[in-house]
Amino acid sequence: MFSRIAGPSARGLIRGLSTSAQNNARVAVLGASGGIGQPLSLLLKNSPLISNLTLYDIAHTPGVAADLSHIETRAKVTGYLGPDQLPESLKGAEVVVIPAGVPRKPGMTRDDLFNTNASIVATLTEACAKYCPQAMICIIANPVNSTIPITSEVFKKHGVYNPNRIFGVTTLDIVRANTFVAELKGLDPARVNVPVVGGHAGKTIVPLISQSTPKVEFPQEQLEVLIGRIQEAGTEVVKAKAGSGSATLSMAYAGARFVFSLLDAMNGKEGVIECSFVRSEETESPYFSTPLLLGKNGIEKNLGLGKLTPFEEKLVSESMAELKASIKKGEDFIKAQK
Repeated sequence: MFSRIAGPSARGLIRGLSTSAQNNARVAVLGASGGIGQPLSLLLKNSPLISNLTLYDIAHTPGVAADLSHIETRAKVTGYLGPDQLPESLKGAEVVVIPAGVPRKPGMTRDDLFNTNASIVATLTEACAKYCPQAMICIIANPVNSTIPITSEVFKKHGVYNPNRIFGVTTLDIVRANTFVAELKGLDPARVNVPVVGGHAGKTIVPLISQSTPKVEFPQEQLEVLIGRIQEAGTEVVKAKAGSGSATLSMAYAGARFVFSLLDAMNGKEGVIECSFVRSEETESPYFSTPLLLGKNGIEKNLGLGKLTPFEEKLVSESMAELKASIKKGEDFIKAQK
């Protein structure tokens, strides 16, 4: 069963109400003033798992931090502004979440974001490698298929690379798959779990409907439409927002869900499973998202692809060329820097 924020009730967004000595995590959000950063920070402030929440951005963080600090939960919120304050924002961080970067506009692919966001992620992860090398790093900034290889190469450069602690947050693909399957089958989305493997853009997103819990089946034509919708759901939101941004609220929810799962696992909870885009030997692609068993030190075990249908095998195979090209682009970006 996939660990997740359950339904819309209080248990959904406030996890682990039994406070133990371990529920004292220090979490840093880099890009906290943005469209994802603000609602993500709000959800994190709501959690009893977090005792210290540090917010970093190049604008508006003192205001965001002041606003959040009035909420009646115990996490202490501190805002940090600009590159001079970045090192301080990371000191002692156990989990760093990076939603920083520019959003997609209509007509843009995630790859179009590369030039701007690659530089932002490289700068921020370099600071992480220097000031909190042992932290769990959760990358939301797109294109994730390239920003995770960038993060890995930065950590390698600094001699502090641990592939079990660097995560590309693909959780929104799982959240969408759960929601869309539930809508089609008249189920409660909080009780649906669909693993989504591969990458985090277009055709590299491969929902494994055959492994859904509860088991669901669709005629082939409907299945193809469903998978296409999951793959292009981000574009659906970009179009609906008509130039005012991309998925921010659902991404914040998905980011919080992943962080809460990670914190639960770090606190010793057993059986916590989430999909994430990580360094992998499960396929011919050097990075690949599959269900992961999370533990105190990050990835405890990669659970792999499981049994695929011939159609799913075809989808995985068709994702490889784009996935490898995006990964190489990220690696080359860092290698080209002096």
